[in-house]
Amino acid sequence: MNYIIQQIVNGLSVGSIYALTAIGYTMVYGILRLINFAHGDILMVGAYAGLVLGLNFFLPTWVALLITVIVACIFGYLIERLAYRPLRGASQDATLLSSLAISLLLEHLAMMIFTPQPKAFHLPASLASPITVNGIIISNLFYITVIATIVLAIIVFTFIKYSKAGIAMRACSENIIAANLMGISVNKIVSLTFLIGAGLAGFGGFMLAGQYARIDPLMGFIIGVKAFIACVIGGIGNIYGAVLGGFILGLSEMLIVGLLPAQFSGYRDAFVFSMLIMILLIMPNGIFGSIGERRS
Repeated sequence: MNYIIQQIVNGLSVGSIYALTAIGYTMVYGILRLINFAHGDILMVGAYAGLVLGLNFFLPTWVALLITVIVACIFGYLIERLAYRPLRGASQDATLLSSLAISLLLEHLAMMIFTPQPKAFHLPASLASPITVNGIIISNLFYITVIATIVLAIIVFTFIKYSKAGIAMRACSENIIAANLMGISVNKIVSLTFLIGAGLAGFGGFMLAGQYARIDPLMGFIIGVKAFIACVIGGIGNIYGAVLGGFILGLSEMLIVGLLPAQFSGYRDAFVFSMLIMILLIMPNGIFGSIGERRS
């Protein structure tokens, strides 16, 4: 039983990272119908910024986290402004290829600047050191990550539902052309959406780096793909669905791998992609997805 509980704890921990990243995915898709494959690499950029500009200068952890989020927001804004906005009226194929190109560009720039070798990412012992409770290994970072994910998801949902900018986001999601005709500054709303999503990805990257105590230029790609799968599970375009999908994916991934024989642990990602195929076959619109929702 302790072993199963430990796998649940691990699943909630990694699932919270998927959830944070998936929120940005689903927000961008909801407005632009764009699958932003560069979103996971913003997570990587933020983690490197937190290490190089924060932890390497022995700044407090919260300052390093703030630097991570700010740098991620800046990159999110620049990517939208320079790569996606000029293609606003182009086909989905063009924007999809653009997102893949930005993803590869960020990864290879990180390799050129920091080398492909992983770098240590050490948080203070009070956060990262494991604590054993009745045989279950838990760290303070686990509580912070899970609670922060839930709180941030509630804040984002409340912002979108009740604020003026959030209402404009929902209007753009319904019909971006009509929203523009009604006087909504679509460019500002889209930029704000990218800023929020990138900031959440940066926060998730910092937490992920702290959990594994290392970062590398390719760390964001697979996390981004899994966050997209979390969006599909929950219903792409739905924030609560993205959060729920992230936790479901994290728990399923850890429980499946943890309960199978050890020789199958290397097929962890294969189980995740198999789950995506099954979800698409059984519930192609996801848990909270609309039946009439357009899909790329």
